[in-house]
Amino acid sequence: METNAAAPPLRGTHDGWHRLPLASLDFETTGVDPRTDRILSYALIDGPVAVSGLVDAGVPIPPASAEVHGLTAAMLTGEPTPSRVLAGILEWVESLIDRGVGLVVFNAAYDLTMLRAEARRNGLREPDWSRLLVVDPYVVDWGIARGSLGRRRLVDVAAYYGVPIESAHDAMCDARAARDVAVELGARHPHVGSLALGELMVQQRRWFADRVAEWNSYARTSGRPVDDPTGWPLAA
Repeated sequence: METNAAAPPLRGTHDGWHRLPLASLDFETTGVDPRTDRILSYALIDGPVAVSGLVDAGVPIPPASAEVHGLTAAMLTGEPTPSRVLAGILEWVESLIDRGVGLVVFNAAYDLTMLRAEARRNGLREPDWSRLLVVDPYVVDWGIARGSLGRRRLVDVAAYYGVPIESAHDAMCDARAARDVAVELGARHPHVGSLALGELMVQQRRWFADRVAEWNSYARTSGRPVDDPTGWPLAA
């Protein structure tokens, strides 16, 4: 396993999920709580098709969030409402499940939990989440390096693997970068890339649980809230 490396390993010639068509999803939101915050913009990539848009969530946007992604209430006024947008996104996720296409989501426990919360808030039909094949570069990167490479936001992991991000915190740019990072992870780490997507799901759950166990050990000694080790790819 390549940890503490000055540079990532070279791409291999092995086959695997990284050579399959992969979809990607990203949201920009009002905040950091996936259960209560709201989706403001979205990007969906499915093969050569890329769709993005804005959402008029009808709620205030905290200045700290607007500073990150640049979206303001004035910019979103008159855009489609959540129920109109989310119905299409949920149908698209269902189609990925039916086709067996892997969905790349950086920090899936946030974005997918938020999508589920929005679906329930708006009374929309949910896909069968248990059948969704997720590739989470945030979790995979941690599993490979075991947290030894320092801060690993999308911009950090992308820079490490030589993946450009034209505009960080733009949903489409982030969705493209996440998918490209996922491909690099699979191509450069054969023990990960050679797994079937179903096997990768199992491994990602283990890595997530390990990462949470490390965090919880620290949290208990510092008075911080602990996380749920089973909360991937959706929080309980």
